[in-house]
Amino acid sequence: MKLFYSATSPYVRKVMACAIQRGIVDRIETTPSNPHQSPPDLLAQNPLSKVPCLVTDDGMSLFGSQLICEFLESMGEALPLFPVMGPARWRALKLQSIGDGILDAAVPCRGEMGRPKEDARDAAIARYKAAIARAVDVLETDPPHKHIDIGSITVACALGYLDFRYASDPWRPNHPKLTEWYEAFSQNACMAQTAPKE
Repeated sequence: MKLFYSATSPYVRKVMACAIQRGIVDRIETTPSNPHQSPPDLLAQNPLSKVPCLVTDDGMSLFGSQLICEFLESMGEALPLFPVMGPARWRALKLQSIGDGILDAAVPCRGEMGRPKEDARDAAIARYKAAIARAVDVLETDPPHKHIDIGSITVACALGYLDFRYASDPWRPNHPKLTEWYEAFSQNACMAQTAPKE
């Protein structure tokens, strides 16, 4: 399999963490790609010019971290990351949605913050930051459990991205339960081995 990736993408981190946890990371060949430059090899597999993009062994291209992680779930012999049924499944998927939602606000917000100031841009940044703050507040009231599933991995990737890109606006103050969970969960191999670096 071939994975188009950017080293600092939290969505790529989510995919790689799942691959490590599934015990199949050695089956993935990583190819660095800058989606902002729309390189032809990436566009040939993903017309949206986004990473992660996985090309399977039979040549099918899959893009979007949710889809790729579900595909990886079908491989390997490790315990499932997607609970099959019942409350555990819906909790894991809910946590995945809230973690992805944080990233869906944090990633474009960072891009907007790097542009010249203007009223409309400042308003968009404020909306993104408010959504992130509300989501982190919700997670503080009911942090993920200690076990590893798609929900806990996604939330950890989201919080790690906030640490990485929003150090001047830290999420940890006033979130002691979530901080305690995150610090412990980050010690798992799938998270420690995928921690972002410049």
